[in-house]
Amino acid sequence: MTGSAERAAAAALDGGTRARLLAEPSLILQDRELMRALVAAREAEFGENVIDIRGRAMEALEHRLDRLESVHESVISAAYENQAGTQTVHRAVLALLEPMDFAAFLDMLETDVAPILRIETLKLVMEAQEPPAPPSAAGALVVVPAGAVGRMIAAGRRAPRGDDIVLRRASAETRAVHGTEVRSEALLPLNLGTGRPPALLVMGSLDAGRFSPAHGTDLLRFFAQVFRLVLIGWLRE
Repeated sequence: MTGSAERAAAAALDGGTRARLLAEPSLILQDRELMRALVAAREAEFGENVIDIRGRAMEALEHRLDRLESVHESVISAAYENQAGTQTVHRAVLALLEPMDFAAFLDMLETDVAPILRIETLKLVMEAQEPPAPPSAAGALVVVPAGAVGRMIAAGRRAPRGDDIVLRRASAETRAVHGTEVRSEALLPLNLGTGRPPALLVMGSLDAGRFSPAHGTDLLRFFAQVFRLVLIGWLRE
């Protein structure tokens, strides 16, 4: 910039603004849009045949900073969600310990625990040694014939899925258990010990994305372990 141009630019700024910028140049450096405008003005002086490497480097750094900020926000969001999920499961576990008899325990699953977990259905499925009546979803306890738990977990798959937690879209195999419309479900197998048939804790949600195979199962596994121990305690009485 020539001397006359510098004097013209200085005259265009009022005295207070110019003095402040000279005293605190960081005001310009911290403003991305202002810095971008300054770099663009500088490149315009050079002409189309000249590339300012500093301007290109600054653009690359801006893109990288944007990506880092996005990752940072995602990490913070995930941390808050994990914390909120942990607190929710802890409240549900405490609710499991409150009932004074088995009937109250079963009633509490639908009246207290399901709302705490923000799900539409919470059913305890237990196999009977003798053929029971058709599954009824009138209460939290659903008694099914022997082998039904395995079929629910497999959901038509030829290969067995084992005894791990299953998160998926709602399946036709569990429609009668839920007793109402759900779009996604979680199946938590329960091993009640030697001599007892397998059991299953079934959760249902109207939110299709609530239970997805891509989600983690640590909190659900903890809840299932506590539920199993509490249930075994009631069965021993």
